[in-house]
Amino acid sequence: MKQRILFLCIGNSCRSQMAEALLRHHAGDQFEAYSAGLEPKGIHPFAEKVMQEVGVSLAGQYSKEVGEYLGKTQFDYVITVCSNAEEKCPTFPGPSQRLHWAFDDPAAFEGTEEEKLGKFREVRDQIDERIRAWLAEQGASPDAHSVGDKR
Repeated sequence: MKQRILFLCIGNSCRSQMAEALLRHHAGDQFEAYSAGLEPKGIHPFAEKVMQEVGVSLAGQYSKEVGEYLGKTQFDYVITVCSNAEEKCPTFPGPSQRLHWAFDDPAAFEGTEEEKLGKFREVRDQIDERIRAWLAEQGASPDAHSVGDKR
């Protein structure tokens, strides 16, 4: 049975969405990836754009409130990807392990459109690197290349 992983942030618009798609991309045959937010805002268009750039689709994903899973789905890992979510994360029933991977919020970055896209790419690549390292720690077999290699 595949382990279930929930990526949690406040808005479920960027970081957690990218993490869900990247885990599915690298090891979807070994893990079930989910994401949710404490205050969902919809998927940010730049998140979709930078993921498409590396051939990873967010198709079928949508911004979800964490209550959609509480008491209904048991997770092996709950991974918060922003400090705000880490502070406010609800307790999930069952034996889930909590991890915290802090990433900057690319949606909060100020600048030109190209500078903002650059920040989204930077955070995407950081999430990709962290997921690949975590998969190695788990003894899992991620695909051969990081998404940054595909550009």
